[in-house]
Amino acid sequence: MDFLARFAPFLLSVLRFMAGLLVLQHGTSKILHFPTGPMNATPLASMSGIGGFFELICGALLVIGFQSRIAAFLLSGMTAVAYFTVHAEKGFYPLLNGGELAALYCFTFLYLAAAGPGPISIDAASGRR
Repeated sequence: MDFLARFAPFLLSVLRFMAGLLVLQHGTSKILHFPTGPMNATPLASMSGIGGFFELICGALLVIGFQSRIAAFLLSGMTAVAYFTVHAEKGFYPLLNGGELAALYCFTFLYLAAAGPGPISIDAASGRR
């Protein structure tokens, strides 16, 4: 699969963009009530509501690739907190405690915080490292 290696920098940008979009929808559902779903009833002063602000703001920053490392680091921490405060108390295995997505987000965002935004981003266009 060496032929894919030349695409690695661009796929990093795609990973950042898609992870940002996916977490952004959690924030828009909790804060903006779109799309309509079970998260629309989230009280803004709750832990989930505060997480919604992180998801909304940091998710949008990741989508456009601006201040990507900081946004990804904050989201990594937020999803780690979500895992340990909501899911881990339901059992050890993420498959059984419903925490697979939170754990995957946590490590994806941690990787993005370390690796950076990739070449297709405002950060890269402005010369930020």
